[in-house]
Amino acid sequence: MKLSQFKFDLPDELVAEYPSDLRDEARLMVVDSKKGTIEHHLFKDVINYFDEGDVMVLNDTKVFPARLYGNKEKTGAKIEVFLLRELNRESRLWDVLVDPARKIRIGNKLYFGEDDSLVAEVIDNTTSRGRTLRFLFDGSYEEFRATLMGLGNTPLPKYIKRDAAPEDEERYQTIYADKEGAVAAPTAGLHFSRELMKRLEIKGVDFAKLTLHVGLGTFRNVEVEDLTKHKMDSEQVIIPQEACDIVNSAKSRKKRICAVGTTSMRSMETSFSTEKHLNAYNGWTNKFIFPPYDFNVADSMITNFHIPESTLLMMVCAFGGYDLMMEAYRTAIKEKYRFYSYGDAMLILT
Repeated sequence: MKLSQFKFDLPDELVAEYPSDLRDEARLMVVDSKKGTIEHHLFKDVINYFDEGDVMVLNDTKVFPARLYGNKEKTGAKIEVFLLRELNRESRLWDVLVDPARKIRIGNKLYFGEDDSLVAEVIDNTTSRGRTLRFLFDGSYEEFRATLMGLGNTPLPKYIKRDAAPEDEERYQTIYADKEGAVAAPTAGLHFSRELMKRLEIKGVDFAKLTLHVGLGTFRNVEVEDLTKHKMDSEQVIIPQEACDIVNSAKSRKKRICAVGTTSMRSMETSFSTEKHLNAYNGWTNKFIFPPYDFNVADSMITNFHIPESTLLMMVCAFGGYDLMMEAYRTAIKEKYRFYSYGDAMLILT
C-alpha cells in the first residue's frame, strides 16, 4: 500500500486540546470487522464486550517530564530541549531534540532553571534536529535525576497548542503507569478509570502488563510513498513471563485477547512463537505494521483516532481492514469524534 492511501482531511476543531471531564466518559466507537458494523457508545461501555477469562494487555510505561526550557550561553536565546533517552548514566549523557536546532552547535552550553541550577554542554550533532547533551552536575545521580525531572514539563504533543497545565501531569498518564521511560503516553489507556478497571476485574477480565517506552519514532512522519521503505525508530520493549502466561492461558481457552493501544499490539507482534503464543522479551523493536499483515496474538484492539498518514493509522487499517477503517474514520469526522492523544476511542473486534 502507498502513503497517499492514508490521507484524509481532518477539521482542526476535532483535534482534542483537553481530555474529557472523566476518563471513562470519552466516546467509544465500536467497529466489528466480521459484521462490518459501526456503533457509538461511551468508553465505560467497553465492559459489555468482554467476558470472564478475557484478557486486556496494558502498556504500563510511565511518561517522564521530558520537555525543558533553557537559555543559550552568551546570547540568552530561549531553547527548548526535548529529552529522548538516557545514553549513559555515569556521564549524564542524553539523546535530545533541540528547538530551534539551527542555533545550537557542538560546544554550546545551555542553562536551565531560574538560578541556572542545571547546565548542559552540546557534545554531538546526531541528526539535523538531534543532539547529544552532557549535563554538568556535581551531586549524586539521584540528586541529578531529581533536579532534571523537577525542571521538566509534561511533554504534551506539539499539536496541542497550549502550555502544559498542572492537571496534565496526572491526565497525560495512564492510572496504571509504573515503569518510567516514555516521552509520550500510550493514549488508548488514558480512558481507563479506577472504577472501570475494578468493574472489569469483578466481571473476571484479566490484565496482562508489558512495557513499551514510547519514543518519538512512533510519531515520526512517513516521508516515502512506498511504505516498505519507511524505517521505524527503535523503542524499548519488556514482556515479562507473567504477562505471557496470562495471555497464553487465555488463548488456549479461546478467550478474547485485547491489545490496549498500538504500543501493546506492536510489543506482542514483536515476540511470539510459531504456535502464535506470546514469548517473554527484553530488547528493542522497530516493527512497522501496515496492510496487509496477519496478526498473531490479539483479536481485538482499543485505540484512539490517529493522524492522517501516520504509522498508527496504518496499523489500525491492517488490523480492522483498510476499507472498513477508512469508513469508520469518515464516520468519526461526520459524528464529530475527538482525535489524537486526548481524543475519543475506538474498539476494533475481529
